[in-house]
Amino acid sequence: MEENLKQNKMGTMKISKLLFSMSIPAVLSMLVMGLYNIVDSIFVSRISEDALTAVSIAFPIQLIIIALFVGLGVGINSLISRKLGEQDHESAANAAEHGIILCLFLYVLILLIGVFFARDFLELFLKDPQDQNIVELGSGYLKIIMIFSIGNLIAQAGRSILQGTGDMIHPMRAQLIGAISNIVLDPILIFGYFGFPSMGVNGAAIATISAQIIAMVYVLFVLYTKENVLKINLRNFKYDKNILKGIILVGLPVAIMQAIASIMIAGLNLILREFGKTSMTVLGVYFKIQSLIFMPIFGLSQGVMPIVGYNYGAKNKQRIIKTVKLGIIVAVIYMTVGFLVFQIIPAQLLGLFESSDEMVKIGVPAFRIISCVFPLAAVSIMCGTAFQGMGKAYISMIVSIIRQLVVLLPAAYVLALLFGLDGVWVSFIIAEIVGLTVTIISSVKLYNKELVKWEK
Repeated sequence: MEENLKQNKMGTMKISKLLFSMSIPAVLSMLVMGLYNIVDSIFVSRISEDALTAVSIAFPIQLIIIALFVGLGVGINSLISRKLGEQDHESAANAAEHGIILCLFLYVLILLIGVFFARDFLELFLKDPQDQNIVELGSGYLKIIMIFSIGNLIAQAGRSILQGTGDMIHPMRAQLIGAISNIVLDPILIFGYFGFPSMGVNGAAIATISAQIIAMVYVLFVLYTKENVLKINLRNFKYDKNILKGIILVGLPVAIMQAIASIMIAGLNLILREFGKTSMTVLGVYFKIQSLIFMPIFGLSQGVMPIVGYNYGAKNKQRIIKTVKLGIIVAVIYMTVGFLVFQIIPAQLLGLFESSDEMVKIGVPAFRIISCVFPLAAVSIMCGTAFQGMGKAYISMIVSIIRQLVVLLPAAYVLALLFGLDGVWVSFIIAEIVGLTVTIISSVKLYNKELVKWEK
């Protein structure tokens, strides 16, 4: 009986109460993650501007890792919630088991990329012999992050399994454990406190992977020792091509969508390279600070997605619409606050990173221009979350390709030639407007094609 209550709340509880109860834990944990992203770079900036530049340029490769485990996580989350909505508990448990196995294959891929290509990536942007110190710092950082990424992958899969069943508390605790551990370990390993050697940028990487492994241990403990809706037993694992297909059909487009962000940032860095390495550092700092605004919205998405997925499986149109509408309203309000912060105190935000005068000169207009997209992005994110929850992640992928590759990069290149650095920042606004337009059109088409036919 208790198990049924856990799985059915996504189909019976009042939407506002349900979304609040499922999102708040994820929002809090993602807010801490966003704070960690900033604190991590603040510590690195205390080493030198070269160190901050190295980590900033390495960021696109980190996004590829994030793309893989986020894509996998969304695929697992979406399939589990839909199977539970269909009352198919056996397939839901099998989806969780397939997700964990997939993690091991992804880890091998990331390991090989880290060992053989980390340095080549840094050298793509830093060909000047005077920049070899940055290459050394960045490649060492990347190799550690990628070679020991297993903790991040398993922790993400475990959190997604729990979220797919409606459990948002344990995933929140796992993320908090990881983020807080990272914040605590960063100064100890970077600067060498309590008898530890001073390891600089490598210390930041070791702090990150150590915290990820700690979070992984907690998630595995919850999955295998606590009472959960799903019972996972890898010893009796049975391969099912339909389950694998169900995860990949949602997870792969999300992974590609996330990887597109990496390509976009790398492309922007190539454009910005012509304006000097400080402009690349500013872009990296922007994305770090931006995460404090966007991470809570991604937390809200983690609450929205299983509700949409469950009710899509149950063919409950009204609950899907109410969930998405409420999610959009909350997201737009929060992102508007973020927009105002970037407009009012951009210099103070940059000052957190020991910014030089040149960084402030470049960064203030950049922050003010790019942040104009925040409220628009809120709508796109919530609609994209709905697509993923319904198993239509390919729509989000198409929108991302259009926004970031078809529009943003060409616009940034052309506007940079015409208007200099400010032209690069304006390209973000153009791309977001186009992306939101495509998102709205896709949402209307999906509703008219499927949801309008459902009775409730």
